[in-house]
Amino acid sequence: MIKSNVEQLVETAVCGSIAHPRCSADDVKAAADGSIFVPVGTSGIAFNVKVGDPAGGWAGADHVEPGLGIRNKDPESNLGLATFSCVGNEAVITEAVFEGKDVKLKGVTGVITGKHRTGERVFAYFSKRVVDRLCIGDRIQIRAAGTGLKFTDYPDIEIINVGPRLLKALNLSEKNGKVRIPVAKVIPGKLMGAGLGATHPQVGGCDIQTSSAEAVKEYGLDQIRLGDLVAITDHDAAFGHRWQPGAVTVGVISHGTSKYAGHGLGVTGLFSSTKGLIEPIFTRKANLADLLGLA
Repeated sequence: MIKSNVEQLVETAVCGSIAHPRCSADDVKAAADGSIFVPVGTSGIAFNVKVGDPAGGWAGADHVEPGLGIRNKDPESNLGLATFSCVGNEAVITEAVFEGKDVKLKGVTGVITGKHRTGERVFAYFSKRVVDRLCIGDRIQIRAAGTGLKFTDYPDIEIINVGPRLLKALNLSEKNGKVRIPVAKVIPGKLMGAGLGATHPQVGGCDIQTSSAEAVKEYGLDQIRLGDLVAITDHDAAFGHRWQPGAVTVGVISHGTSKYAGHGLGVTGLFSSTKGLIEPIFTRKANLADLLGLA
């Protein structure tokens, strides 16, 4: 086990409610090819989309978000929710409309699986039996821990959005001065789009562009699943997403593909090294559904 300061992390509570999908009277969007469509799939409750499912191929969907999309109505509190929630943190239902004699929802636990900078939402996984009984507005509290996590012997590797449970599940190893991290795919940094230049990687992420059919085919982007861990070469996310030759970033696919120019698969950053001290290790099990046992 690679040494870290995980035992010194502060664990705190942040909370929000299951958010309502947003739309407007003129919410018809233009895709990169000039076609128009009405997008569906962001925020709210995705009853039939979860981590482990394909990230693309959903009818009419754009930036599809798995499970629950959680926000806090107060802007400053929402920023705290988005910043301090980390992947792998426990989420607990604290208020539920359908709570009653025959339906017990309060106290049921789930897990945080990613974030989306647009609207600053965090995503939570709960079992299908639970999700089918939840409503817009139900309250979720997160036991937030992970901010400030560091490797003792690898100060060049910045750890972002990684909760203690995920860190343990990854069972990281080291070899020849590099930290070996399991990934499902390696992505070249030239494919990164929306999110570049953002200076708060704890709040959201950066998109792997999927508006080019040629790039999707060449790099097998249509095989990526929600919850996959991916390595991005020549990409630094330590203090903001940017192109950096030699850097390596590992993140998790938090939301699905997009038809918008410059947009696509959302990556919530987890580990980043400007000096390339991360060695991606390919495995088909590098998905949150497998790593965290999300059935």
